[in-house]
Amino acid sequence: ENKHEEKVQDPDRGEDETRAEMGSKTWADLAGEMKMFLWNPEERTCLGRTAKSWGLILLFYFIFYMCLVGMFAFCMYVMLLTLSPYTPTYQDRVSPPGVMIRPYLNGFTIAFNVSQPSTWQPYVDSMHHFLAAYDDKVQEEKNIECVSGQYFIQGGNESEEKKACQFKRSLLQNCSGIEDPTFGYSKGQPCILLKMNRIIGYRPGAGVPVSVDCKAQKGNESDLRSVDFYPGNGTFDLMYYPYYGKITHVNYTSPLVAMHFTDVKKNYLIPIQCSLNGQGIINDVNRDRFLGRIIFTLSIGK
Repeated sequence: ENKHEEKVQDPDRGEDETRAEMGSKTWADLAGEMKMFLWNPEERTCLGRTAKSWGLILLFYFIFYMCLVGMFAFCMYVMLLTLSPYTPTYQDRVSPPGVMIRPYLNGFTIAFNVSQPSTWQPYVDSMHHFLAAYDDKVQEEKNIECVSGQYFIQGGNESEEKKACQFKRSLLQNCSGIEDPTFGYSKGQPCILLKMNRIIGYRPGAGVPVSVDCKAQKGNESDLRSVDFYPGNGTFDLMYYPYYGKITHVNYTSPLVAMHFTDVKKNYLIPIQCSLNGQGIINDVNRDRFLGRIIFTLSIGK
């Protein structure tokens, strides 16, 4: 009783004794306790658990995570059932089309000196590389001749491979690179190609071909005095539309309009805007320089 009273009267004394006992343990004692915790041969436990306990908890987590994986896989499967690999579900943000130019090397500035072939040769090489798929022989082997002036609508199952209309390189005439392998760059009369971005199912112009025109965006309009367009009068023929997607429209090659700048003021930096014109085409959105138009800079030195 007296000892109990002493402990009650002086509780800090017991804590001090406990600390003293813990402080008296050697590293060997601590290592032994850790070894016993890792594997207790008497109770046959590892980390405080028996083999049965470890088996049950591992089995629980295995079943738990397998259920999660199964639920995730089921949700993905149901979602994929609602999607078509041939046509995007939502296309409201990609129509009307944007446009792009070739050659495209160092941004939207095409600058060179006629007297220095090293300045314009990269543009010529880029044009030849891009037009390789448009070679007449390649188009004749892969694609078919279509009726000009009307949409080439193909029925059947959406998974069936679609035929593509020929767009021969020779249609670009002076900008084809056939008669003039330098595309006019060696003469200071460069050719630039314009193409519309592909949109599945899109029929531009609502039955009337979309045309292209170019003008000097800023400065004196006389800086850009003459531009020739190929093929024809610079239109995208309806027979190349609609586009059915890269999975089924395997050999499809986008139609092009070549712009031949035959008379441009030399030694000046001229910003040029080339626009699409046609029903349903939007080309006046200031915050988007690629929607229905393209703005680039042309600088031709002597």
